[in-house]
Amino acid sequence: MLKHRTARSEGLLACHICGRVSAPTVSPNGWGSAASPTARAPAPRCPRCRASLHSRIPDSVSRTWALLIAAALLYIPANLLPILHTSSIFGSQDDTIMSGIVFFWTSGEWPLACIVFIASILVPLLKLATLSLLAWTTQRGSRWRPQQRTRLYRLIEKIGRWSMLDVFVITLTVALVHFQSIAMITAGPGALAFACVVVLTMLASMSFDPRLIWDTIEHTGPYPDER
Repeated sequence: MLKHRTARSEGLLACHICGRVSAPTVSPNGWGSAASPTARAPAPRCPRCRASLHSRIPDSVSRTWALLIAAALLYIPANLLPILHTSSIFGSQDDTIMSGIVFFWTSGEWPLACIVFIASILVPLLKLATLSLLAWTTQRGSRWRPQQRTRLYRLIEKIGRWSMLDVFVITLTVALVHFQSIAMITAGPGALAFACVVVLTMLASMSFDPRLIWDTIEHTGPYPDER
């Protein structure tokens, strides 16, 4: 039994593109009419942007898991492989994210070392762990602290974009050094792996539908389009 009136209980759908809430022209679950219950009808479309409307993001949890697993696999080479390759008259050197952090710390630039550590190591790891927790509890139909889980998702969504800070630093460093003709610095394979981790975690965050957290609480059984 529904405890509160929601957009879904009133037969309204929110567009995932422009955010407009509107009444669908066909049933919210996308199935055909009662005369042909097994026939799949065309999905309703948003009257503003004409995007397909869905009660929930289709296959939200499955897509989130797939993106998280791929990001977790790439997180290992992103930290082990060199992220910068430096060549000069004094020789060549390969640096990983952690070696760069250690260099900044030992050089007395501990604020910069802390920023790189938080943006490049801590934030991606916490985002992977948090999204995994949200996907796991949602998949199990957990009723544990839904409001806190929703706030946690919003927080992760806001701070996740700062994970690209390390990639921006590499780009600026390469451009600056090439401009001054001091040495030859190129991005290593670790930079590509790290960028992929950031993009995959951002896509996983976009694929996860936080409204699924509340479905178990608001309704006692599954909806037709989630079976």
